[in-house]
Amino acid sequence: MSLHIKRDDQVVVLSGEDKGKKGKVISVDHKNGTVIVEGVNMVKKHQKARRQTEVSGIVEKEAAMPASKVMHICDKCHKPTRIAYKVLESGEKVRVCKKCGETLSNAVGRRK
Repeated sequence: MSLHIKRDDQVVVLSGEDKGKKGKVISVDHKNGTVIVEGVNMVKKHQKARRQTEVSGIVEKEAAMPASKVMHICDKCHKPTRIAYKVLESGEKVRVCKKCGETLSNAVGRRK
């Protein structure tokens, strides 16, 4: 499944309990269409110590959420935006901000 979000993107949550919160994408699961965002969708997990050095107890961590619930924040205009794709003259496919037209970081790949 192709997703519009990549790792290290700044995103804002569109709906749910954490609506309006911003954060950085920690990981992307293309198979299930989910993302994990830093500091968003926190859940409590009861964890048992597996080694003597580990601590057992209740741990708070980020849970996965559907990628459709987040929107990319443009680095240039600092607004939530949809992503367009553009092929450069060199044959490189890049992501582009729909609002300001600025090229976003992380190239998509080469076109053959």
